[in-house]
Amino acid sequence: MNHSLGMAIETLVAILLMLTIVYCVTLNKRLRRLKADEHSLKAVIAELITATEIAERAIGGLKLAVRDVNENLGSQLAAATQMSDQLYKQLGEADNVVRRLSKIAIAARPVTNPETVAAPAAKPSSAKAVAAAAEAFSERRRSNGLAA
Repeated sequence: MNHSLGMAIETLVAILLMLTIVYCVTLNKRLRRLKADEHSLKAVIAELITATEIAERAIGGLKLAVRDVNENLGSQLAAATQMSDQLYKQLGEADNVVRRLSKIAIAARPVTNPETVAAPAAKPSSAKAVAAAAEAFSERRRSNGLAA
């Protein structure tokens, strides 16, 4: 019995050694796969680092471009505002000139009879036509909001 007990223990140890060897082989395969995954993961991390550096440089370039555009746009906006103010003043002056011209044209027409002043002549003089056209132009400009 001693002999059979010893044989049973030896057989059990042999089976456990076989299971250990099989487990070690499986574990070795898994470790190799993990090592391969580690290399691919390192490659992905390196690509991400490179992409991040490129993106940071691009962002820096964009910041410089935005700063330049902002400065240029600010100066152009200031120039446009100044030009708009000048045009507004010139339109006001032109409106005044047109008003004075129409008054001059009205004052320059000959008045022969007080009745002709109330009833316009059938054929207006060229001065009257110019004054009427200037007045219509001035009124149209004012109604469109282009003059003061």
